[in-house]
Formats: sequence, structure tokens, C-alpha cells
Amino acid sequence: MSTTATEGTTARKWLLSYPTLMLGVFFVGPFGIMLAVSFFQRVESAFYKPAFVFSNYARLFSSLFLDNLAFSLYLGMLVAVISVSVAFPFTYLLSRMRMRTQTIWLVFLLSVLSLSEVIIAFSWSILLSRTAGVSNLLVWLGLMDHPVGLAPGFTAEVLGYCYLTLPYTVLMLYPSMSRLDPELTEAARTLGASPQRAFFNVVIPAMRQPIVASLILVFVFTLGVYLIPQILGNPEHWTLSVLITDQAVYQSNVPFAAALAVFLLLTSLALILLTFVLGARERIHTAS
Repeated sequence: MSTTATEGTTARKWLLSYPTLMLGVFFVGPFGIMLAVSFFQRVESAFYKPAFVFSNYARLFSSLFLDNLAFSLYLGMLVAVISVSVAFPFTYLLSRMRMRTQTIWLVFLLSVLSLSEVIIAFSWSILLSRTAGVSNLLVWLGLMDHPVGLAPGFTAEVLGYCYLTLPYTVLMLYPSMSRLDPELTEAARTLGASPQRAFFNVVIPAMRQPIVASLILVFVFTLGVYLIPQILGNPEHWTLSVLITDQAVYQSNVPFAAALAVFLLLTSLALILLTFVLGARERIHTAS
């Protein structure tokens, strides 16, 4: 009996050691190397050399970085708000459909997730172009005088971001929305509330924690997107992820790019940790 228990304990240790090893090899190790490089010193004629300087982090307070950071945060918050605002009523209606219809929609959303960021960016670039874009259809319908090009531009960038993040937002809201008791809205309707008032006064407050968690996760996801701002946006609309690539590849300033990446990673981890805290509070509140 004791031999069987010992073998079970050993097996569990091996099972736990594998994800720990993978986490160390593919996350902790690369992050440690990136953190070390962020303190290296750039050499104009020789790439960079090992050192321990804080000049790369001091550059984080330069006007170039602060302007780019402010725009990246603004764009991330805007995309998060738009995505959640569109996904929330859609998910609510989806959760009230028949199970067969829900399955079809969920399969469709998962198929959209299979599209790469490159395909999405170039598709929106063509769709919003002046020569082959949707504005030509509006001209043919007589709604516009002449075709206009929206890509590259801020509008095209926001549309590309929202198209990319909308399926993720729906899938994040769907589990909580499907578990929402329909008797809550029925009780509100019985008390005389209209469907719109029941939605805003009952459904939204009940889904407060999932909404906040979705906003944070979409915001974090937006910070790491690289190709959409580069293809659909102008240089003044490039985000922090594009600035990191520009510094590392085109400016050959790997230490500063590493410092930017460390800052971006720590910011994302802090926001993800906040999401876990909100989720734990929701579970405690539900249990009580």
C-alpha cells in the first residue's frame, strides 16, 4: 500500500516538474536574458557590450517614449471599450439562443481565430483602400461623390484591432454570460421593467467582474499586437510594440529595445495579475 502511494507521489512530482521545466526554459530563461541585455551599453560601431548601466531605462522618460506610450495606452483602452461594448450585447443574445445555434456561432468565432494577424491586416488594408475598397461601393450606390482611402490611418487601425479582439472578447464573456440565471431578467420584467431597463439595471451589474476582466485582457492583448499598427497605421500611429521592433532591428539599439520590452512585459503581467485578483473576488462573492 505504501509502495503504491510512494509511486503515485513520484508520478505527481514528475507531472508537475514538466510544466515547471517548460516555464523555465521558454519564459524565465528568455526573460532573464532580455533583462540582462536591458542593462547593456550600446556601442555605435559594435552593436552593444556587456555592462550595467541604467541609461536605457532613463530613456523611458524621453518625449519620444512618453508620447508613444500615451498613444499605445489610449489606443488599447479605446479598442478594449469598443470590443466589450460590441461583444457584450452580442454575447447576451448568443447565450439566449438555442444550444445548436450557439454551437454554430461559437464554431464560427473559433474559425475566425484561425486567421493570422497578417491576413487580417492586409484584408482590412484592401477593404479600406481607395482603389479597391468599400468606398467604391458607396460611390456606385450614390452615397459618396468619389472613393476615399482610410488605410493607412487611425480609423483603419482601430477597425483592424477590433476585428482581431472581438472573437476573444466574446469567448471571454460567454462562460459567465451562459451561467447567468435567466430568472433575474424575468423577475425584473415581472416587476414592470422594460427589456432595455432589465438589461442595463440587472444584466450589466451582474456581469460587472467579467466585463472588467475582459477590458483588462483585451487591453493587454492590444499592447502586444505588432503587424496591425504597422500595416494599417501611419508612423505617428505606431504603438509600443512597433517601437520595440524599430529599435532592435532598424536602429540596432537592442539594449533600449530590451528595456522597452521589459517595461511592456511587467505592465502586462501586472494587469493580468489584477484580472486574477478580480476573478478570485468574484468567486469569493459567489460562494458567500
